[in-house]
Amino acid sequence: MRLPDEESPPGARAGSPEPPGWSDHAVDALLPAEIARKAEAVGAQKARLDPVRLFVLAVLAGAFIALGAMFATTVMAGAEGMPFGISRLLGGLVFALGLILVVLGGAELFTGNTLMVMALAARRITLAEMLRAWGIVLAGNFVGAIGTALLVFLSGQYLAGGGAVAESALGLAVAKVGLPFGRALFLGILCNVLVCLAVWMSLGARSAADKVLAILFPVSAFVAAGFEHSVANMYIIPLGMMIAGFGPEGVLADAGFLPADLAPLTWAAFLWSLVPVTIGNVIGGGVLVGAVYWFVYLRHEH
Repeated sequence: MRLPDEESPPGARAGSPEPPGWSDHAVDALLPAEIARKAEAVGAQKARLDPVRLFVLAVLAGAFIALGAMFATTVMAGAEGMPFGISRLLGGLVFALGLILVVLGGAELFTGNTLMVMALAARRITLAEMLRAWGIVLAGNFVGAIGTALLVFLSGQYLAGGGAVAESALGLAVAKVGLPFGRALFLGILCNVLVCLAVWMSLGARSAADKVLAILFPVSAFVAAGFEHSVANMYIIPLGMMIAGFGPEGVLADAGFLPADLAPLTWAAFLWSLVPVTIGNVIGGGVLVGAVYWFVYLRHEH
């Protein structure tokens, strides 16, 4: 095995998922230059997946992120007595379940797929191919996240904790639709920097445990800091809308919400709130992570 400070093996090709000299049975994590080559190759492969397969995998990813958000909403319910940072940390640690399921279970997540910018910069895919893939994945994530929100609502899971889970879900939904455009944009940028760094490090990992550890802390950081993830919002806000519109009146009263408090939860407000967050996610993942790493490690190879 090579030592960590050795240079990448000569003859490594930008198009090979695994650089020469690295066997599937190696135990060392990939070095950053090797991760960059792998990310470029994976991005090109993803952009050319069959549309139906890509859409179904995207639906799964939307559902996986929604399950992580459901876990976080439940864990953070009734945490008012805890220090703010500790309750957010706990929520972040369990929310990481979503990206762990995406990476280890195999699914296509829009925020992680912004790293396709590396394949675009290498001219291995066209702009049309990248935008087509992004559109299919975003639509699939939307269906998976909202479908999971509907299942959670119909299950009555939000009634747990004597209304504490409903209060947590409604509070998050109202806060997210109320964000100003500029603030939501920058919160989206910061969020996807961390998400794509988690995906980046998981590409270099050699085992399932390595991948989980690579994902855990960046995702926990973005949740604890209150950054904005477009796909998570596709679950959180619709769930709040369902609870506000169709939940038992007693639950809403117990949660401390008046009808006027929930008035901002409309479809128009929901869809508009996704715009700045999605743009921010593209900038954070595609530009500040993907494009920067391509410039550092791969531009001389093309």
